[in-house]
Amino acid sequence: MPIIRADLAHEITWLIAAGVIFGILFRPWGLSEALWAVVGAALLVAGSLLSWHQAWTAVERGINVYLFLAGMMLLSELARAEGLFDWIAAHAVRAARGAPRRLFALVYLVGIVVTALLSNDATAVVLTPAVYAAARHARAEPLPYLLICAFVANAASFLLPIANPANLVVYGSRLPRLGPWLGQFLLPSALAIGVTFLVLRATQREALAGTVHDTPGVPALTASARLAATGIALTVIVLLWASAAGRPLGAPTFVAAVLTVAAALARARRNPWPLVKGVSWSILPLVAGLFVLVSGLARTGALRVLRTLIGALALRAGVLAGFAVGAGIAAASNVMNNLPMALLAASLGTAHGIASVRTSMLIGVDLGPNLSVTGSLATLLWLVALRREKVHIDSLAFLKIGVLVMPPALLAALAAAALVHPM
Repeated sequence: MPIIRADLAHEITWLIAAGVIFGILFRPWGLSEALWAVVGAALLVAGSLLSWHQAWTAVERGINVYLFLAGMMLLSELARAEGLFDWIAAHAVRAARGAPRRLFALVYLVGIVVTALLSNDATAVVLTPAVYAAARHARAEPLPYLLICAFVANAASFLLPIANPANLVVYGSRLPRLGPWLGQFLLPSALAIGVTFLVLRATQREALAGTVHDTPGVPALTASARLAATGIALTVIVLLWASAAGRPLGAPTFVAAVLTVAAALARARRNPWPLVKGVSWSILPLVAGLFVLVSGLARTGALRVLRTLIGALALRAGVLAGFAVGAGIAAASNVMNNLPMALLAASLGTAHGIASVRTSMLIGVDLGPNLSVTGSLATLLWLVALRREKVHIDSLAFLKIGVLVMPPALLAALAAAALVHPM
């Protein structure tokens, strides 16, 4: 028998959802984001707003995403533990030859590669401390280079299907093969990356004046680090093959990561526990809780209303539909984080008349979070990485940069998407 009256069920579901989003964004009492998501999901079930079966079905829908995230986090932690990213960052400082603008461009290029091949979360979690260490050794103001890690993590996150777990959420089992993906997203992604670079560098022009110093020495790569780099490269090849073949990316990522980590640790004869402990496993229950949350919201009829509105817009607005939908989802991602928006976009994208603007929806989900620190999981992870290095950035200061960087990049990407895939 329902615990909550039917006439209050929708209102209470939205109240729980609002509380979860608030908790994830602001972390009251220092409680983790995952705890808020899990508690919210549990409240939906306890209040008979969702049955156990419905909640479990929602959790199961994310298995491919969990495996992908787990594999990428293991690879990222291995790269961090073996000093691979520190080695890359040190080489970037040396290649800059004292020029801050050249160092800025090189770090940005590294960020593009890491995001495209290891996901935006890897850029936020692993590249951020490496860039901070490189800037410190170069005796340079670290903030301009740290900002790269946040902004490129989102700007380059639709270059490849594997660059952002949100891509897997939006498309689900209908993820395009690599060829069609590049046909849809290569030009929009290139423009997003290029515009983000130019505007971000312009905002940091004063901090990039002067010179930077060379690193005292580039750390040597150990045999385990070289093995880790080889394993990561092979994993990337496997993922590109799976993407080109239209296969799910979760299982190949996880299996390749486990084999790579096992080989590297066996080569070094090291205990796996410190590496496993270093992975942010709380991301997985966070994502699972959000899947359940969106399933609960779907039962309130919210998705049906959004589907009707966006469907009407897609059918009547022509080429402007992509701009309107992409911009709307980008803005909403900064209010409720882009992962819930990706889940909503996945549900909306199956409707008649909306599939034609799915490209714009994904661009809004991936690129929109560059407006604020609360926009994406990657940016939240970036803030955590900064706190570990005793670096603080005010959310308003980030917003002042984001409001300059994100809109022109989004407009350019959506315009390119309209050219590549006209309505």
